[in-house]
Amino acid sequence: MQKQFLIAPGPTPVPEEARLAMARELMHHRGPVFKRLFGEVRKQLQWLFETQEEVLTLTCSGTGAFEAAIINFTRREDTLIAIGGGKFGERWGKIAGAYGMKVVTLDIPWGQTAKPEALRDLLAAHPECAMVTLSASETSTGTYHPVEELAAVVRAHGRALFAVDGITAVGVHRLPMDAWGIDVLVSGSQKAFGIPPGLGFVAANARAWERYESSNHPKYYFDLGRERTNHVQNQTAFTPAISLVVALHEVMKLMQTEGLEALIERHRLNACAAQAGVQALGCRLYPEVASYSTTAAVVPEGVDAQQVVRAMRDRYGVTIAGGQDHLASSVFRIGHIGFIDRSDMLIAISALEFALRDAGAKIEIGAGLRAVQNVYAQPVGQ
Repeated sequence: MQKQFLIAPGPTPVPEEARLAMARELMHHRGPVFKRLFGEVRKQLQWLFETQEEVLTLTCSGTGAFEAAIINFTRREDTLIAIGGGKFGERWGKIAGAYGMKVVTLDIPWGQTAKPEALRDLLAAHPECAMVTLSASETSTGTYHPVEELAAVVRAHGRALFAVDGITAVGVHRLPMDAWGIDVLVSGSQKAFGIPPGLGFVAANARAWERYESSNHPKYYFDLGRERTNHVQNQTAFTPAISLVVALHEVMKLMQTEGLEALIERHRLNACAAQAGVQALGCRLYPEVASYSTTAAVVPEGVDAQQVVRAMRDRYGVTIAGGQDHLASSVFRIGHIGFIDRSDMLIAISALEFALRDAGAKIEIGAGLRAVQNVYAQPVGQ
């Protein structure tokens, strides 16, 4: 028998408390029990998003939630600036283009961070811009962008809304929506929340809701105004994924018990351990600034990353992720997002050692594990 370990950037492992909650008898979504539970979930999400605004829970993927954000808070004739630098940052521009909007891309080489001065210059060239989109933690490259600094640039522009994809950043990095002036913040259930895919979250501030009133994109299921009207009554506009909402309630309790600072610190520490482990094995970190959610690393010369990913899964029972698009043969990605702990990182790096060796890399077995252990052996706070 081969044990299986899910240590990918998403979906992520589901805690036992959530699995047991989803096994309960189904409740009716218009009944009083669900309304009470959903009312608690609404407050829990505000705590995690660090906002006083309503955080809408949609039955969809994170991509669906971001599409909803675009079409509810812009107009068809608007200009949208999409900050690129990876598969997901580029995706939001493609969505806007599908709705006929004028899309201007801030082109960034994959793995590099968005520079505030470059965004400032692009906004100056496009004063009509109505929205700037950003993937805070670009999962395809393992890059974390300077969200606070970019938010300040957008706010100084005056007109544009700042819409942030926090799908692998909320619950991983501090993203205080209200304090940083983020107008729209989006996330998804299968990442830091540690429950199965199927829920998307959208929080929007007063500036964004003002734009909603004049939005002229076609929408029905993704009409966030209708959804907000129902949310304040502890209801959803349409039938929700009831079992996922119940599971969300449980994992949010786990997060609140751990505490926000401790939650972020655990992600930071696991990221440091993974980064130390892969570098000790001769792999190079791909991003300029690494996210706490994902370690993206370049394999040693002559090694096929796809072979490494397959060996870890099929031979050693550890599922990580490969590089995307043109990075498929050179990059692998280890997830340390959600309910991941030290033992998961030790298992991942141990399997990586053997998979790299099997793929022909000249490595010292145990070097990666020692590096991981050294990170965890440091006094707390260092």
